[in-house]
Amino acid sequence: MPRVLAVLILVAIIVYALVDASQASPGRVRLMPRWLWIVAIVLLPGIGALGWFALGRPRGQGPSEGGPRRTIAPDDDPDFLRRL
Repeated sequence: MPRVLAVLILVAIIVYALVDASQASPGRVRLMPRWLWIVAIVLLPGIGALGWFALGRPRGQGPSEGGPRRTIAPDDDPDFLRRL
């Protein structure tokens, strides 16, 4: 049972790393191109995934770096209220 759990955790980490690497912006990936990280994750399953999280993943975005914007309710939007 512990071996099965270890394999399932490894598979989950690899799948998460593959999805994360494929959705990362190509210009923000560190150290290697994005396609090379995906190849490394597939060919070196444990090491490639851990390398992606430690060395290749883009650093966190702050709110001033173009992250997702918060939607504004119509009664809080000054432009909407001006048009009434």
